[in-house]
Amino acid sequence: MPITTKSLFWARMDTAGTEHVVFDENSGLGAQGIALAVDPIPYTCRYRLTTGSDWATSRLEVEAEGAGWQRSVRLEPAGGRWRVTAAEQGNLDAALRAAGHPPAGLPGTDDPDRLAGATDVDLGGSPLFNTLAVRRLGLVSATPGTAHRITVAWVLVPSLTVLPAEQVYTAFGPGWVRFASGTFTADLDVDPDGWVIHYPGLADRVAPR
Repeated sequence: MPITTKSLFWARMDTAGTEHVVFDENSGLGAQGIALAVDPIPYTCRYRLTTGSDWATSRLEVEAEGAGWQRSVRLEPAGGRWRVTAAEQGNLDAALRAAGHPPAGLPGTDDPDRLAGATDVDLGGSPLFNTLAVRRLGLVSATPGTAHRITVAWVLVPSLTVLPAEQVYTAFGPGWVRFASGTFTADLDVDPDGWVIHYPGLADRVAPR
């Protein structure tokens, strides 16, 4: 059977870090990725993502770990709600305090109903996850000025706390999609398949030499 997986690699711009993902998109998206960064404390984050053929998320599993701690969270839509399962070993808050940062709180969410209306997920610091909305909403080929306001289940890293977040994606012609959330705005350079090439201030895609 032929190998149909692809691979993308990004270098972080806001901190020392990288992200590498292997994926296939034959019927929606199946992706496994790993991200590493040194801020707010050094961590490794692994994720497994599955979407349906419409690119709506059907499952996300995330694991994050560093010195003295490990966390995990799993998100699955179920009957109009989200099922969120989280676990923790060690003490991330102690590691954050030792580095001069405020505590992160617990992984997951204490009220999954707050995520009602979310179709997409977003993993903090990862340019891969912007492609979910870009592809699902057909923004690569949309008329310039086409805008969509969506709610996502936003997974903070490294805490793996899950919060609802409103985001707006706007098509601005070939290779350009504007992303906004609250007062934050970024103009994303994307390729013809919707994968992020350049996310200002966050990450640049790195091509093999």
